[in-house]
Amino acid sequence: MIKTGVTGAAGKMGSEVIKTIINNFETKNEMKLVMAVDKFKTGENVFDDVVIESDLDKALEANKPDVVVDFTQPSVVFENTKKYLNAKVKPVIGTTGLAAAQIEELKELSKANNTGCIIAPNFAVGAVLMMMFSKMAAKYFNNAEIIEMHHNQKKDAPSGTAIKTAQMMADVNSDFTLGNCPETESIQGSRGGNFNENGKGNIHIHSVRMPGFVASQEVIFGAMGQTLVIRHDTINRECFMSGVELAIKHVYNNNEFIYGLENIL
Repeated sequence: MIKTGVTGAAGKMGSEVIKTIINNFETKNEMKLVMAVDKFKTGENVFDDVVIESDLDKALEANKPDVVVDFTQPSVVFENTKKYLNAKVKPVIGTTGLAAAQIEELKELSKANNTGCIIAPNFAVGAVLMMMFSKMAAKYFNNAEIIEMHHNQKKDAPSGTAIKTAQMMADVNSDFTLGNCPETESIQGSRGGNFNENGKGNIHIHSVRMPGFVASQEVIFGAMGQTLVIRHDTINRECFMSGVELAIKHVYNNNEFIYGLENIL
């Protein structure tokens, strides 16, 4: 049985993960919740004798989870993940906002500690397929932009899903502004952010933050006489849970570093 912890346990995603782990324990007996950490609702009982704790270091030492699922904040996820790996606890990271250099450092730390780690910008299978289909289409279109839409409590922009999508597209096509005329913005930022990593990409990413959204993204491809739109909409957070469960099981049984759920589908 996989002893599982959740950080960000009081948040919307963390609460959903806890429900998923409890349901798995009661129906499949594959994983059990042993730790919950959050700076809010400290002391609240979430399952059997598991209460929400506020000190991550003490919680890791006392509960000794095999795997920790992290849905916290961009400001703390990097340091959190280093703590998991140094404690030889396998992390499943759903928190976005990690910079490319930070991801590379965590990859090296994972290898040094021989401890598996999964960082997934999105756990919804449909969203992962959207990214994979966008990579396929990127071979055939030299113009593309990304629009991502989230609730207005999301703290980072652009989303991790948008960045990962752009990276996957740039892997197969180096410039998505072919034929564009020189531009002048009368309002700064109106053309969105320009993803350009290692001289590849040139993909404009537009971030919308609005109450009513959970998470949506569309990738628009254009060519002479045609456009192609690949879109995914998240209706509720339950859609992420099958991917979270898959990631927990995979990282428990493997010591590799993985960035993106598409690598274990």
